[in-house]
Amino acid sequence: MGNIVGYRILVLILVFFLSRIRRATIDDMNKLLVANWKMNPTTAREAIKLAKASNHKNVVICPPFPFLNAVKKNITAASLGAQDVFWESPPAGGGAYTGEVSPAMLKNAGARYVIIGHSERRRYVGETDGMINKKVLATLFAGLKVILCVGEPKAVRKNGLAAAKAFVKKQLLADTRGAHGKLIVAYEPVWAIGSGTPDDPKDTAEMARFIRNLLKSSKIDVVVIYGGSVTSKNIGRIMSYGEIGGALVGGASLHSHEFKTMIQIVSHKK
Repeated sequence: MGNIVGYRILVLILVFFLSRIRRATIDDMNKLLVANWKMNPTTAREAIKLAKASNHKNVVICPPFPFLNAVKKNITAASLGAQDVFWESPPAGGGAYTGEVSPAMLKNAGARYVIIGHSERRRYVGETDGMINKKVLATLFAGLKVILCVGEPKAVRKNGLAAAKAFVKKQLLADTRGAHGKLIVAYEPVWAIGSGTPDDPKDTAEMARFIRNLLKSSKIDVVVIYGGSVTSKNIGRIMSYGEIGGALVGGASLHSHEFKTMIQIVSHKK
């Protein structure tokens, strides 16, 4: 009897470790790198050169709107994304909305992903959670993948991780109201963006678990990625946490050698 119990315990331990190894392998294979070029570069020629250097599986390239077509024509492994979208999407795909771009337009241009709610748009353009929520719903309805950006300012983070969670919770509940299905959430602490000081990966992993548990009750299948001063020097440590499904990369994605190094680190092909 004792031998049987011992055997069963051994089998359970073996199954546990094999599942952890399998999970780690899947996590490593599916880490997503999103290159947010922001308002860069200034010419199509530069955009094409940069796109070719970033053309790798599990990479999403998000150029400015004028370069979507040029980038799409010059990538085979990477996916195309957009940096913003408008929430109105009439059946014909158009409408009287000066300066805006609809989900249908992006889809027809070959985009598969859309960044929504980036802190720079919240700050400089005055995007509200209500506007962001409408963009999320319209984009999901069009069959595109949403990369929803959330994150707390420095004043909030000074009060601790619990305060940051409360801030992010408020954003997420407002931004995802009525949404279902799959969603990518980019946790980008505002204070970390462009500062050269990323969040502690342990805190990011804890925040990722918090976000997943929060949205699980809303029947949203979420992958959490991190953004904020991600470079080749710190991405290995950040991606070592299974809870973190990838990275949203800003400035570093504009430097071909740097971004290629980051891709190699994440892909374990140094």
